[in-house]
Amino acid sequence: MAGERPILVTGAAGFIGSHLVRALMLEHGAPTVCLDALTYAGDLELLTDLDPTFVHGDICDRALVRQLLREHRPRAIFHLAAETHVDRSIDAADAFVRTNVVGTFELLEAVRQSDLGDDFRFVHVSTDEVHGSLGETGLFTEASPLSPSSPYSASKAAADHLVCAYGKTHGLPAIVVRSCNNYGPRQFPEKLLPLCLLNALEGKPVPIYGDGKNVRDWIYVTDHVAALLLALERGTPGETYLIGARAERTNLEIVRALLEKAGAPLDLIQLVADRPGHDRRYAVDPSKAERELGFAPSVSLDEGLERTVAWYREHAAFCERVAHARQRRGLGRA
Repeated sequence: MAGERPILVTGAAGFIGSHLVRALMLEHGAPTVCLDALTYAGDLELLTDLDPTFVHGDICDRALVRQLLREHRPRAIFHLAAETHVDRSIDAADAFVRTNVVGTFELLEAVRQSDLGDDFRFVHVSTDEVHGSLGETGLFTEASPLSPSSPYSASKAAADHLVCAYGKTHGLPAIVVRSCNNYGPRQFPEKLLPLCLLNALEGKPVPIYGDGKNVRDWIYVTDHVAALLLALERGTPGETYLIGARAERTNLEIVRALLEKAGAPLDLIQLVADRPGHDRRYAVDPSKAERELGFAPSVSLDEGLERTVAWYREHAAFCERVAHARQRRGLGRA
């Protein structure tokens, strides 16, 4: 990738975005332009050792987005900028509609009106949550209908529809990637695993919604990033790819495993009142990504949890910067 036109990453100072930028710059030598509004979950310090081209701005800023495309003419865009926390969307959905729907529209319109060449690709990063809740058996596939349950997942589903519509109507070369739950270093601690881990390390109660039996598939963040890079290089425009690690666990199981890695007592776990519209199970069939992209996760759940615990233990400064998040209502996406 070195020496080519740059790659634009929106939401670059977030959890997944910062890991993606690290892979692009350190592993592939790709010139990278980072766009981030630096809201509460964005952390510029996650990028400072990389020294990318960074632009502090909002994807809803039409003039800014179009100026960026004119100046840099990226060969690809990874679109990760989004409001992502379910609890926040339940309390106040307006920011989710603005960023996830209107922001995606502004980005698509800017691309449509720009001459970015025949090799340009738009990789839209979505979530398995757009499919809604599964029963005890079965898996989501790319053909599964969208049936979102929360304002967050509804806003992401709307963005997915916009991306696909721009591909069909305007020929925009877009690829949609929907991943299962991510975890790993640098994750903002309103999400389930870092929230529970940081609470446990401080001897505080570890809250889990409902009966704790909601099921999720868990993928280590660098494996998701590897899938995104494969989607860019090998994915077919107009296609959607589901990314999973075949590592389903109930919330109780994953939190217990995390606390055991941290050497924390399991009696810190407390079941709390469930949130509205809490989906019971997500699970994806990643066969298409495995077959067409050559994707395979390289980090087992056991190893990933060990790495995660070690990173948070060794990065007290990061934990202190985001300590205020543990005082918020959010109890973690799961």
